[in-house]
Amino acid sequence: MKFLRSKGKWGWRGWRRVSQALFLFLFIYLTARVQVPRGFNQYLFDLAARGQDLRLPTRVTFFFDLDPLVGLGTMISAWTLKPALLPSLAVLLGVLVMGRFFCGFVCPFGTLNHFFTQKPRKKNPVEKAGLNRPRPDRRVKYYLLSLFLLAALLGSNQTGLLDPISFLFRSLTLAVFPALSFLSDEAMTLIAQAPKPFGLVSFFGPYVLDPIVGFGFRAYQGAFIFGGLFIFILALNRIRPRYFCRVLCPLGALLGLFSRYAVLNLTKDRELCTDCGLCRADCQGACGPHPDESWLRSECHLCFNCQAACPTGALKFKFQFSRPGPEPSPLPAQDAPDLRRRAVLASLAGGAALVGFGRVSLAAPERPQPTLVRPPGSLAEAQFLERCVRCGLCLKVCPTNVLVPALSEAGWEGLWTPRLDFHLGYCEYNCTLCSSVCPTGAIRTITGREKTETPIVIGSAFIDRGRCLPWSGQGPCLVCEEHCPTSPKAIYLVSQDVWVESNKTDRLLAPHLNLSRCVGCGVCAFKCPVKGKPAIYVNSVGETRSVTNRILLPE
Repeated sequence: MKFLRSKGKWGWRGWRRVSQALFLFLFIYLTARVQVPRGFNQYLFDLAARGQDLRLPTRVTFFFDLDPLVGLGTMISAWTLKPALLPSLAVLLGVLVMGRFFCGFVCPFGTLNHFFTQKPRKKNPVEKAGLNRPRPDRRVKYYLLSLFLLAALLGSNQTGLLDPISFLFRSLTLAVFPALSFLSDEAMTLIAQAPKPFGLVSFFGPYVLDPIVGFGFRAYQGAFIFGGLFIFILALNRIRPRYFCRVLCPLGALLGLFSRYAVLNLTKDRELCTDCGLCRADCQGACGPHPDESWLRSECHLCFNCQAACPTGALKFKFQFSRPGPEPSPLPAQDAPDLRRRAVLASLAGGAALVGFGRVSLAAPERPQPTLVRPPGSLAEAQFLERCVRCGLCLKVCPTNVLVPALSEAGWEGLWTPRLDFHLGYCEYNCTLCSSVCPTGAIRTITGREKTETPIVIGSAFIDRGRCLPWSGQGPCLVCEEHCPTSPKAIYLVSQDVWVESNKTDRLLAPHLNLSRCVGCGVCAFKCPVKGKPAIYVNSVGETRSVTNRILLPE
């Protein structure tokens, strides 16, 4: 327990380390809970028979509800605040008292950056102190914050691109956990071929790993990008401690602005200082803790390393409702970031350009790509982009792996937002899990009865008769009609003569589609036996959320 103590006493640094460990464990636990158990289909059918909906046993959106950047971005872009995001306002009130306590005590991504900064770093105090001096690039996060907030004001919520909670969850669920699941399956396969007792590990191994990394093989479009960015951000900590937190984090910039008015202050006694430099060597925020430097309150992560490292007690954190005077702090605290006017204007212009170029792209909200099929319960495209923070919760919870992050399908404005890929899976007819975990309301909460009886249409299926086995005369096939879940079925079979050769016909059951019954679930496209490009495809036409993207006129 020595690492928790400071000069033989339990100090703020010890409590900070305990808090970091607990919140990181809680984040991983909740991330692992965003999945459905084995035997999902039978379990879902049993619930549907009793008129109940499947819900996750824990509130997996806990960290997103605490995230002020998610709450503020959603509020500005959609001009509304989801009640579940009200705790983020409490976090801002806490910042007014403690400063950036969220960065030092709560943020799991900050904890990971802190860990990779500390272990294994073998540098002498002078070199470490050089890395922890205030640098001008700390302004970058404020420019990014202004860019994202202006884009949100124009109706495009892009805060999730660099929000630390969204970034970490997206990286773990779309890249790290699926990769670990694949590697664990391969390892268990190799161990199973080993002689006993090693083979027993392959029997018990999945029961240990699956609850964390997930059940079965899952694949996501762009997983290499998410994993690469995650490793790159962590690797930056080897160049400079907590690089992401100091330079790139827009949430840190937002908390830094509010922390200017915090009542927790660092007091410095110059007479006790021996100029040993230990306070600079362990500072995580590069906030100038030395008595000869101005303390940058907005940059302090409240790691309390400076207070713990000072051998003479020259540095102490105290609650002061009035700003410290010349004594014992000879230099005034620099509360406001020293931003450049031209850089701020450039960041605002970048936010406007981000929205402008996104709206005039081929995948603009007014005319989305036909292949852009959104999850059931999604708001209209413009309102969807106002709220979606690209957190990846809906992708992680999807039991059939049909939800993937969009790349070019939704244009630049919709990068990494969820879409359905029917080559990987299909939308389970009674499943509403994606709507139950969305933290911002981009996917509204729906019930299984509402989804099936209204019904909620996410697209329409079409038959490619040139590839369909019965229609092209290649042979009989009933797969699409058998798997169609609607009642009455949207796909029905009609016995008719089809050409099998230039001068010969055969009587086969050929599939037909009733668009007024199709909900676009895509099970027919996923189950189609025609390999390569299936004989049935689904696009977004006919979706309930749009009043213009229709083929059939309302009755």
